[in-house]
Amino acid sequence: MSKAAIQFFRGVNEPVVPDIRLTRSRDGRTGQATFRFEQPAAIAPETMGDITGMWMVDEEGEMVTREVNGKFVNGTASALEAVYSWKSEQDFERFMRFAQRYADANGLGYSQSQDSNQTEGADDQQA
Repeated sequence: MSKAAIQFFRGVNEPVVPDIRLTRSRDGRTGQATFRFEQPAAIAPETMGDITGMWMVDEEGEMVTREVNGKFVNGTASALEAVYSWKSEQDFERFMRFAQRYADANGLGYSQSQDSNQTEGADDQQA
């Protein structure tokens, strides 16, 4: 069983664990995860090569986003931000399986609400 990992260069796991924020449409079909890596190894001065995407790799295979941007402070790269979007409930469920494996592999305290369709602010909607 392979360990869940994030890669900016194929075959090279990024050791820095990102801050991850999820947003999801009210109907749950679409959404995105924003990953922010502070001082990732991928932008270290000794790293050679262009970052062309972010790969999320686990035992089911891989997911990729090409939406990766550098953040600069005083002209020096300091962070990477990547956005992974999904367009279906199946894509979201696949992402969440990766997120659970990644959390487990990195000793993170990840938890999912009991009702995965529940969204913040949903209590201001009438059923």
